[in-house]
Amino acid sequence: MARYSILVVEDEHTLRRLLEYRLSKQYHVRTAANGEEALERINEEIPDLIISDIMMPKMDGFALQAELQQHKDTRAIPFIFLTAKADEQSRLKGMRTGVDDYITKPFDIEQLLSRIDRLLERTKIFQEQLDARIGQDFSRKLMPKTLPQVQNYRVVFHNSPLEHGGGDLFDWTEPEPGVFFFTIGDVMGKGLQAKFYAFSFLAYVRTTLHAMLQDSKSPAELMRRVNRVLMQDEFMQETFASLLIMRWDPATHQITYANAGHCRPVLVAPQGTEVVAYSDMVLGLDMNAEFQDTNLTMPPGSALLTYTDGLIEQHLIGGQMVGEQGILDMAPRALGSHEPIDALLNTVLQRSPENEFSDDILVFWLERQV
Repeated sequence: MARYSILVVEDEHTLRRLLEYRLSKQYHVRTAANGEEALERINEEIPDLIISDIMMPKMDGFALQAELQQHKDTRAIPFIFLTAKADEQSRLKGMRTGVDDYITKPFDIEQLLSRIDRLLERTKIFQEQLDARIGQDFSRKLMPKTLPQVQNYRVVFHNSPLEHGGGDLFDWTEPEPGVFFFTIGDVMGKGLQAKFYAFSFLAYVRTTLHAMLQDSKSPAELMRRVNRVLMQDEFMQETFASLLIMRWDPATHQITYANAGHCRPVLVAPQGTEVVAYSDMVLGLDMNAEFQDTNLTMPPGSALLTYTDGLIEQHLIGGQMVGEQGILDMAPRALGSHEPIDALLNTVLQRSPENEFSDDILVFWLERQV
């Protein structure tokens, strides 16, 4: 685990070296002799916390703090003031300008360490809460608010991101009356970075579908275009994603899909359950990658199950992962259930050592009832 970084700004050489020696046992410590030097250090690397004297030559502690608060990248750095001035006026000025703590020299080093720990822990909790709120906001934007309503079909969707989640995405559109396109994907990575890239990637997918659906109904051709756009954009060049694009025509019960390295769909039917096998490489690896359309017909009473990898990577009591075979074994129990996805997920959890999933879960269930 990476250590927190602290910048000590102190013009008194002996005290500066003492703080560097003592704090470096627990933290990554850099030093500066005044505010001007501190700005140079901060330009090189933004610290997690600053400990600064107030009275210094060239630029004092108040001027340093004021300069940092003018810039969004540095205004939230936790700040502790050290000073030989014990008067109430200096302390109040520091508090008014947003200083997080104030310690008067001479001080006990253990007291300083205790305050550093408390302040860093508070900052960590705040950041985790902020990340969770941002992640939840991204999750809402990556998932639809409604689903298609089609006679004689049941369309069910479930998404449960873990904390602020990863890069799962799901979307649908109806480019012509009664014909639907679904996109299910997973941008590689975890946490907020994956969420952010997934949000940007979903924008690419939506734009491509909107631009091309008037000329092409082929998911494979749409996939080729998404891949090219993804690789041509400098911002997204290091982004890799699995994606499933499906065209569904309920009138003919036909599904045509292209699969770019995504978890393979499962056709759950009274006659038996099978993996719809074809898959090409993930997006973002090869500018000239080709993708293939696969066609299937939904039999009466069958369901098409698609999901992201959090489901098949769930560990079971014996230590093994669910895997595709586990889905094939468990999915038939969900067919005909009033809540098919809940039935499937409950079966998985009943066989897991913990009554919760260890990763993001996204499941889509399309069932032909007659």
